Amino acid sequence: MILLSGGTGTPKLLQGIRRVIPDEEITVIVNTAEDIVVSGSLVSPDVDTILYLFSGVLDISKWWGIRNDTFHTNNALKKMGINEKLMLGDADRATCIFRDVLMQKGASLTEATLSLSAALGIKAKILPMCNEKVDTMIKTPEGILHFQDFWVGSRGNPEVLGVDITGIKKARLTKEILDALKLEDNVIIGPSNPITSIGPILALKGIKEILMTKKVIAVSPIIGNSPVSGPAGKLMSAKGYPVSSNGVARCYGDILDIMVIDDRDTAKGDTAKEPDFNLKTVRFDTIMTSVEKSEKLARNILKLFQDI
Repeated sequence: MILLSGGTGTPKLLQGIRRVIPDEEITVIVNTAEDIVVSGSLVSPDVDTILYLFSGVLDISKWWGIRNDTFHTNNALKKMGINEKLMLGDADRATCIFRDVLMQKGASLTEATLSLSAALGIKAKILPMCNEKVDTMIKTPEGILHFQDFWVGSRGNPEVLGVDITGIKKARLTKEILDALKLEDNVIIGPSNPITSIGPILALKGIKEILMTKKVIAVSPIIGNSPVSGPAGKLMSAKGYPVSSNGVARCYGDILDIMVIDDRDTAKGDTAKEPDFNLKTVRFDTIMTSVEKSEKLARNILKLFQDI
């Protein structure tokens, strides 16, 4: 099973999938367009969330960082006048240092991530979407902001005028991703932000053509006309998509075979704007407030592959 992941929605789904499928049968292709350097260390937030999930240390009260982490280094830096863009815990920072040490010795981001997985005892295959530097930049009335400056620094408050993924034209699918896609036909696009979490992955040259040959199920992160969490609504509107499950479907295009939407979804103002391609929609409870609900959703989704 392959999942495309970013943010917090897909990790919640993975929590349930792991109760149905052995870790060693799971491959996660993870967004890296939100990576940022903090105090000299490369932070890969979406990758690290998946690493921590599979290693059993993820703080699921926040869906980022390490459970019971301390923040001595971050607090000491504050006292010296350095306010970090992201609040890194001490154990979380150790992950970044591990990655940096390997990359300074010539390892790619993929190689460093696989080494981290091995060090953490992870059996699933966790793959960054590419090795090249790619950044999601948000155009606002105040100027162009890196996604982390927009979402963390400005708390997502600025008006969004546009979204650009810099460096994406030079980025390439890795050998590890291509090998994984050769071996697996079933792909889930998790309920992550379609613009800044999944969008960068789908913008990689050649991936949509490959996914057209696969069985692809997407889970909508939108209920009605609002995202379950995060700034997806603002970002979708800025890219010209209606904020609805139909908008998500049009964002992903005809790579999809099935779109899973929440059984409470009653989008207004978009009911007549169906995607211009054939797409089966299925309704389930997609609000994963417990691991049991995540597992139930996972089982329901996995059954759908039998009908494609």
